[in-house]
Amino acid sequence: MNQPRVADLRKVGNMVYTSGVTGKPGDVPLQIREIMRKLQVMLGEAGAGLDTVVKATVYLSYMPDCEQYLNPIWNEYFDTSPPARTVIQAGLENGIFVKIEVVAELRR
Repeated sequence: MNQPRVADLRKVGNMVYTSGVTGKPGDVPLQIREIMRKLQVMLGEAGAGLDTVVKATVYLSYMPDCEQYLNPIWNEYFDTSPPARTVIQAGLENGIFVKIEVVAELRR
């Protein structure tokens, strides 16, 4: 079985771009939380953070998961200034129900 790939990250000017981050196969809430933890680490190592995310694209296998799982968890991580967000229903790898990519500003 292939392990989910940790996303690539690229800095351009004062911005940080990630490719899609996935979690291990499992239920949707666990995947979302694992992805958010990975993003925290990746962005932190790059000199940014979840608080500097300006845009996110979320891919879901099943769109009703947005209201049921994504929105409540999203609000835990982005409680004061959420980024602009696009949610797209997409066919994802077997056992993967969520993929998230973000654009963030580097800290000054």
